[in-house]
Amino acid sequence: MSSKLDRLKALADELTSYEVDRKKNLKRLKEIFVTLQLNDKCPEFTDIFEFKAINLSAISLTRESLGTVMEGKYAQIIGIKYIEEEGKRRAKNINLRYFGRVEQLERDLRRLIVEFVLRWRLEKSYRGVDHYRTLVKKCENDEEWS
Repeated sequence: MSSKLDRLKALADELTSYEVDRKKNLKRLKEIFVTLQLNDKCPEFTDIFEFKAINLSAISLTRESLGTVMEGKYAQIIGIKYIEEEGKRRAKNINLRYFGRVEQLERDLRRLIVEFVLRWRLEKSYRGVDHYRTLVKKCENDEEWS
């Protein structure tokens, strides 16, 4: 019996940790959003989640070279939305913020830019999990199934 109780406690701790981590991530993401002055293109903080993706030019986001600059390039945060045009769906890139030549960026600013993109992607993945949980619940609930 103790083994089952221990597993249940571990699961409860993991779920609590997940929610705490998510709240911390969202709070820090909003702080960086304000610091980077991204409200010029996204007046409301929640508007950034309308993008399907957010990319970064001239600064690496890979595990092996995180934060490494690509000399001679220009740093910018780019949001990607899908729009309908003439009956076709296409991706539209929106420059959320231009920072200039990447090699001239201060180290701390570069770190904030990278952190913003990574934290946005983390929150976006949480929202994806929420979406699929809702759909699975609808599958399990006979009354909601059409």
